[in-house]
Amino acid sequence: MQKKEYSLEIGGKILTAEFNNWADQANGSVLVRLGNSAVLATAVMGSKESNLDYFPLSVEYEEKFYAVGAILGSRFMRREGRPSDEAILSGRMVDRTIRPLFPKGLKRDVQIILTVLSIEDYDTDVLAINAASLALATSNIPWNGPASAVRLELGGESGSYIVNPTYKEREAEGVRMDLLACGKDGLINMMEVGASEVGEEVLEKALAQASIEIEKIQAWQKQIVAELGVPKQTFNAPATTPELEAAYEEIVAPKLAALNGTFSKESTGAMKAEWIKTATEKLPDITPERINSYYEERVDAYVHELALTHGKRVDGRAFDEIRPLHAQAGGVSPVIHGSGIFYRGETHVLAALTLGGPGDAQLLDTIEYQDTKKSFMLHYNFPPFSVGETGRVGGMNRRMTGHGALAEKALRAVLPTKEKFPYTIRIVSECLASNGSTSMATVCAGTLALMDAGVPIERPVAGIAMGMMSDAKTGAYKVLTDIQGPEDHHGDMDFKVAGTSKGVTAVQMDVKVEGVSQKALNEAFAQAKKARLQILGVIEKELSAPRADISPRAPKILTIKVKVDQIGLVIGPGGKTINGIRERTLCDDITIEEDGTVFVTGKNGTADAALKEIYDLTREYMVGERLEGPVVRMLDFGAFVQIGPNTDGLVHVSEVAPFRIDKISDAVSIGDIVPVVIKEIDDKGRYNLSIKAADPEFASRKGLTPSKGGPDYGRNESDRHHSSKPRHRI
Repeated sequence: MQKKEYSLEIGGKILTAEFNNWADQANGSVLVRLGNSAVLATAVMGSKESNLDYFPLSVEYEEKFYAVGAILGSRFMRREGRPSDEAILSGRMVDRTIRPLFPKGLKRDVQIILTVLSIEDYDTDVLAINAASLALATSNIPWNGPASAVRLELGGESGSYIVNPTYKEREAEGVRMDLLACGKDGLINMMEVGASEVGEEVLEKALAQASIEIEKIQAWQKQIVAELGVPKQTFNAPATTPELEAAYEEIVAPKLAALNGTFSKESTGAMKAEWIKTATEKLPDITPERINSYYEERVDAYVHELALTHGKRVDGRAFDEIRPLHAQAGGVSPVIHGSGIFYRGETHVLAALTLGGPGDAQLLDTIEYQDTKKSFMLHYNFPPFSVGETGRVGGMNRRMTGHGALAEKALRAVLPTKEKFPYTIRIVSECLASNGSTSMATVCAGTLALMDAGVPIERPVAGIAMGMMSDAKTGAYKVLTDIQGPEDHHGDMDFKVAGTSKGVTAVQMDVKVEGVSQKALNEAFAQAKKARLQILGVIEKELSAPRADISPRAPKILTIKVKVDQIGLVIGPGGKTINGIRERTLCDDITIEEDGTVFVTGKNGTADAALKEIYDLTREYMVGERLEGPVVRMLDFGAFVQIGPNTDGLVHVSEVAPFRIDKISDAVSIGDIVPVVIKEIDDKGRYNLSIKAADPEFASRKGLTPSKGGPDYGRNESDRHHSSKPRHRI
């Protein structure tokens, strides 16, 4: 086997790229390792041009169960199936990094497959990006790389950075920010951030530090490419004929001029339809795909010129102006536990929230998260009617998964702790109309739904999508606030920032150019903050804080803490005890944590009833406590009274009345409910009870009088085996 290795120390850790002949039929392949995590990347380009009107790039991120040394899946399917959300998100990050660096107009199929061979201490998403870059850069596939990726964690108030942190370091307390950035030659072309309300200045410093680390990896990759890279296949961009240009000037240019820089979906849609129809008839020798792509190129250039030369946006707004806003909390249906509706221009989103008990949490069983419970979920739906089209309904695609994950990350930072609010929370985002960033509208609608449901979040969260028009030749650029359809389609950057009045909670960026400068990103952060505060003002005007109470239709959750050695007692053999409590009380669920915390979920008083049973079952009794219970057993010298579900104690005949009585049966019978006080708990945990201490008049009400003579009230050693004995130790 042929093998050549290259290593780089980055952040005190060794990153290794191994080039071997494992996948020698691919155009390019590499095995990248960091610690005990490893990813194999392969890159293949098809031999023929496709007839599609877009670049057919596919990125597949394959998680293999053997990568964690475990047999995962369900009992009925022990092999990999649908990719996990984490796999989809990792594949999207690779796609967003490498896609802008392919030549414009390339129509050959390109497929990148990233196979996770091993995962332990380090997340393989960063490895996958660097591996995809090396596989492409050392292959003959036309691509303007390499591009490098690094993860940066900011911990504590000291502001110390950890480069490519381990899972353990990322999960430690005090982590303020998790940043994954990709780029090349001093530019950033992809970014993912999850943060605990950090300021924009903190993010700017972190990006500057990330750029330093990225350039170290870039230099390493370029060295490898110089040694191993092969000549790229020649790619010639689609030619522009004089006939095609003349047809455009005749058909489209006058209509664009008549629009006077103001686009609408209807006007541009009609203009494009006429162009396709007329140009196809006039130019039979030119393919429909080229006719379409030429139109897109020319309109793209027009939109850029409008912004960079004439200082205008396609809808006439100022560069930092947000479209009209509307916020509504609740009012959708009394059945829904919480709801929010948010409008930003022609983008309209409904968020519906449901509260459940801890038992409703999602159980994750993937190579990254095994037997992990997820108690906050945000699911995003994008039906075809939201853009005025027909199409397939149902199921999920990668875009929906990515947009939902971004909004979920943005809101998670302000959620209460499980100790303060033990509910499982599910938000469903329904995109009702779309013309620009439904993911950021989902954040706003989700905030309204959380507050309407009475979830005690720290502060409201809002999000905004920023864009950019730029000229790579001159370096000129314009940052745009609240981009809508044409600006997203023809613009160079999609930069989403979500956060509170205190700071940023989530960022996502991707580009259509090779990258964005730090200066432009700093401007985008500043404009995004201004927009975010404006949106928060609208949200807080509708609902300034979470409602004081949750919906009466939501389940009630009660909490009790038992000793760890009592967990088995509550569960019972084969779950008999806990299931019996559920059946008797009709509560929804009882969940027991490893530390002994018990969550009881139910409606209409069922949770209260179940909690009382658990309390009675596990409570510790103290000398002097006054209780009440039935007589369950009679002996010559006393009666046993049940004081708990599995606990009883002895009332000696001398403890019934303040005077001597002859027989215990004169005072009580089986089934009588009697008051008692715990007089003593002996060294064996046995309970000695007293009726007369609880109620001195008990015997008199029974008609008893002092007897003459009678048995000795003392207890000798022969009585000990009859003494009260709890059915379990407390």
